[in-house]
Amino acid sequence: MKIQKVTEETRAKVYALLRAAFPGSTYEADLVKRLHENSRPMHEWVCLHTNKAIAYLALTNAYHGKEICGLHLAPMAVTPEFQKQGVGSELLKFALRQEPVKSRNLFVLGEVAYYKRFGFEPCSLPICPFDKNNRHFLSMRNERSDSFIVGYEPEFKTAAKPAGPPGKKRR
Repeated sequence: MKIQKVTEETRAKVYALLRAAFPGSTYEADLVKRLHENSRPMHEWVCLHTNKAIAYLALTNAYHGKEICGLHLAPMAVTPEFQKQGVGSELLKFALRQEPVKSRNLFVLGEVAYYKRFGFEPCSLPICPFDKNNRHFLSMRNERSDSFIVGYEPEFKTAAKPAGPPGKKRR
């Protein structure tokens, strides 16, 4: 198993992984493809096993108006045959140690119990536009006390209507 940054050569494998990990939805694959096509700044890694993408994680900018206020973790995915084996956990731990990530405010919309294991905490501010009452919105290193709706890259709204919230880890 090898973790590496996503390259032009691994993008097709990432899209295939996202379609396999989220059956019945093309939202995640379309989202990442549009982020790539529009050259959005991203931190993204893929986990390869026998030259096949088995796990993927991306972080994109989070916004307070036009100001970058942190990073969104979304999407994160593991192929069905490698789920519940710790692959996603290892990839997330790896990403959290990387220089462009380890000191930034991080936000994720997902399963509270899963992400709490890595240091994320439920947050009431900022307000997530995809999660009524911020029930599944978590953060790390977030000390915001001002109320605002956190912004996502525009592709999160234009990729397609999501089957579930962005970044939600499905097992």
